[in-house]
Amino acid sequence: MRSRFRASRKPSRSSSGSRARGLEMKRAILSCNGLDKPEGSVAREAAIRGADATGSEIVCPVLLNRAPARYKKVLSDSLLIVVDGCSTRCASKLAARLEAKVERKVLVTDAVKASGQPLESTLGLGPKGLALAQSIVDELVRKLNAPAVAAEPAAEFETPAEYLAVTHDKFEFRIPVVDYMFNENDVWVRVLDGVARVGISDYMQQKLTDINYFDAPRIDAAVEQFGELGSLESAKAVFEIVSPIGGTVTAVNQAVIDNPGLINEDPYGAGWLVEVKLAAWPQDQELLLEPAAYAETVKRKAAEE
Repeated sequence: MRSRFRASRKPSRSSSGSRARGLEMKRAILSCNGLDKPEGSVAREAAIRGADATGSEIVCPVLLNRAPARYKKVLSDSLLIVVDGCSTRCASKLAARLEAKVERKVLVTDAVKASGQPLESTLGLGPKGLALAQSIVDELVRKLNAPAVAAEPAAEFETPAEYLAVTHDKFEFRIPVVDYMFNENDVWVRVLDGVARVGISDYMQQKLTDINYFDAPRIDAAVEQFGELGSLESAKAVFEIVSPIGGTVTAVNQAVIDNPGLINEDPYGAGWLVEVKLAAWPQDQELLLEPAAYAETVKRKAAEE
């Protein structure tokens, strides 16, 4: 079926409550079992040290996969810290399949890159691997003890009422007609009083399917146009959020951190991600797409898949 787009009105939606994340909840740590590579060995060591440092219970990935009922109460009562060794993200996929309440994720390969020090090639951990495992734990503890990342939204944005709709086969992708602009990376922005609100498009949330984790940027972080503004994860893919604008992060949507499914339910409203104080909006918008132009981009991308 050929793609097309048309104007449509917003359908009614039911609201979704956020996941409980009370301070009284326990923590558990799930690491990958990739012991066939050095990164997996670091993940295991970081999980053991992290459990000791945070008072968390360790969840065995093999037992969790084979007999999830054994950990049913742990996953119900605990916030989960996930430690993946490599980009395969086996532990993250397992947590997503079981709909665990993920509080924090760590990817060892990212930590290796950030350290600038390659790991020893042996599976047994040498000084570099042990030092990296400890640095991962130190950073984890720092983030867990840091103040909440969210801040009060600076602007009151109205919910969009009118949309363009691109249809392809059985899928329909909505695009707000007014006040939204997009980059080619399927990230939208809307601006009010010098503050930009950012999120992902309906097309991208459908492509990712069920989103289960939002790795948010820190408050006060500086971001350049087309720089990274956090990431989203689903069982299907990891999506790096490419910022449509430059500026300073002023707020993060805590409701989405608590319940990433809001992005799937309402990508242009309650599922917004970040607010940014603009640095050069007149220049930034020159490189962005109006809704009609973005509709053509979505039509092309959908046809190419």
